[in-house]
Amino acid sequence: MRWRRHVLWGWLLVFLFGGLAAPAAPTSPSFVARCELDGVVDTGLGAYLADCVERAEDGGASALLVTLDTPGGSLEATRAVVRAFLGSRVPVLVWVGPSGARAGSAGLFIALASNVSAMAPGTNIGAAHPVGWGGEDVEQGGGGQLARKVENDTVAFAEGIARQRGRNPEWAASAVRDSASAPADRAVELGVVELIAPTEAAFLASVDGHRVEVAGGDTVTLATREARVVSLEPGLSQRVVHALAQPSLVYLLFLVAALGLVVELSHPGAVAPGLTGGVALVLALMASATLPVRSGALVLMLAGVGLIIAELFVTSGLLGAAGVGLLILGGVFLVDRFEPGWFVEPSFRLPWGVLLPSALVLAGTAAFVAYRGAQTRRLPQRGGDAGLIGESGTALGPVTPSGGEVFVHGERWRAVSFTPIREGARVVVRAVEGLTLTVAESMP
Repeated sequence: MRWRRHVLWGWLLVFLFGGLAAPAAPTSPSFVARCELDGVVDTGLGAYLADCVERAEDGGASALLVTLDTPGGSLEATRAVVRAFLGSRVPVLVWVGPSGARAGSAGLFIALASNVSAMAPGTNIGAAHPVGWGGEDVEQGGGGQLARKVENDTVAFAEGIARQRGRNPEWAASAVRDSASAPADRAVELGVVELIAPTEAAFLASVDGHRVEVAGGDTVTLATREARVVSLEPGLSQRVVHALAQPSLVYLLFLVAALGLVVELSHPGAVAPGLTGGVALVLALMASATLPVRSGALVLMLAGVGLIIAELFVTSGLLGAAGVGLLILGGVFLVDRFEPGWFVEPSFRLPWGVLLPSALVLAGTAAFVAYRGAQTRRLPQRGGDAGLIGESGTALGPVTPSGGEVFVHGERWRAVSFTPIREGARVVVRAVEGLTLTVAESMP
């Protein structure tokens, strides 16, 4: 399945940078480890959260605090995080915050998997039903059988987590089936989260003394009021994968690749533009492998780049305009609306504020390069044999049809003329044949 390909590519990126991992948590029993889930739940972020659980356990943390603000993400990466939370020997505390944050779509499952969860005022949780890029139901656009299969599997996933953590399984199911969403106060009433806490410090103070059950059936009493909070930073591999998993970044990388290749082909030997464009193209392809993107959209964008490059050699204007149009069309359809392995809010897409300005900037730059190239091609040739035609000089002696010598372009040349030319007369080159110039007397 395509989502498995995305996951494999993501883990490949993690492997490539695997030697550059984040440092381990300090070994002290009096601290709370803290990690932050900010943005789309992708392979890199999923690996980071699972790593946080392991580092908190190895370091002897009294609890793991996760700050959550996400529109959703990859269901497979979310399952990896949920498995890590449910199997953790350290209590996992999830705080949806600060105000204005959300635990949307796949973020709901992560919040449900915590031992204790809280929300800041002005936050919301839920809306985990799979939706399309424009907000349409998957069953309407992606096929009824596939939609029901994805929905039933995800409902069972949400209900299983809620039951294991003693939360409301009926509401968790409705969040998947009916896109139910709840603000902080309503989520507490429904039994989806336990507390409302305006800050992380208030959350840690509120749960101090609570008894929770961790993996293995052990019961742990939380000691978080006076605990020192230590942030666990992601490793370089996890940062790189997460940074690349942005639709806007994929699109901008394609445009940078196109611009670099256009400049390199119009100015051969510049090296830097071609190298930059090649690296950007590789990064764009790698990033697209970790996102729910349409392969057809990538083909459209590559075709657009090809037409813009062809415009340099044709300079008709039509190829360049068609290339820009394909780039915009590819950007519109870049995010796959019916990818069954992803649960995100409709806002997870390529915004028009990035799509149009960037495409127009590329169009303007390509048009300028093509215009200057056309101007250059219309200039007379200055080098080689053809560059001598039209040059003026002086006859060093009589020049006749049988021969003579002229001084042209700072050099002495053998020359012939169809009409005799006197010594010292001004001449103009009419043709070049080997090392002999055909000249005529220049009119005053």
